[in-house]
Amino acid sequence: MSFVWRYAQINTSTEGCCAASIVIYQQRKKTVQKTILNDVYDLLKSKQLVSSESEFSKDWLGRSECYLRTLRFKGTKPSVGCVAICASKLQHYGQRLIETAAHEHMGKRFLQLSDACHAYINKQCTLTWWNKV
Repeated sequence: MSFVWRYAQINTSTEGCCAASIVIYQQRKKTVQKTILNDVYDLLKSKQLVSSESEFSKDWLGRSECYLRTLRFKGTKPSVGCVAICASKLQHYGQRLIETAAHEHMGKRFLQLSDACHAYINKQCTLTWWNKV
């Protein structure tokens, strides 16, 4: 279980140039957002199509090798652009895989994940323009 530590320093008294202070530590549970990219990475990793998050970030998202790690650390959502790149690759390879009997099931899974990426993109875009109305 990972935690985020926060602290505050409170000055309680000052006399001349001396200050007494109390440091308060607050502990709260750090939550990790599960995103569509995590699902894609888990599948690709389980099928040994990528060996690491760094490889996935570069080859499947078109981002720097630390992109997925940074999202997790900062607790932010992936950009629409990188999800679009991932959706495009999933769709491309999914369509080719369903044409082969041996990999038809995997192709269908790729296309499902591509659809989920597109749903994420549409949701984020709608939130952007809806909030401006």
